[in-house]
Amino acid sequence: MNIQVIGTKKCKDTQKAERFFKERRIPFQFRDLTVKGLSKGELENIKRVIPVDDLIDREGKQFKKRNLEFMVLDVEEEILEDPLLLKTPIVRNGRKATVGYRPEEWKEWIKEEG
Repeated sequence: MNIQVIGTKKCKDTQKAERFFKERRIPFQFRDLTVKGLSKGELENIKRVIPVDDLIDREGKQFKKRNLEFMVLDVEEEILEDPLLLKTPIVRNGRKATVGYRPEEWKEWIKEEG
């Protein structure tokens, strides 16, 4: 398994995702979006599994702070420009990916690997 948890240190769901993998002694790489956002290639890989409109957090503070609710926007462009607009955590395992806290799906990944 090659798990990557993408989120922020302050996000409660990201913390729960990290705890999920730590409790099962599954190594993972953490990417803090406040430090480094997604590259175009990473976003492309995630988009193959999750529609880009499902990645943007329309209820989040950053979305409201930038007054994006009243604008027509290119979601992909906005995410690349401001990674804090992403719903978190994004958890990747090779070509698979999830958005949000999804322990049931992660358990399936573990079964497939085991």
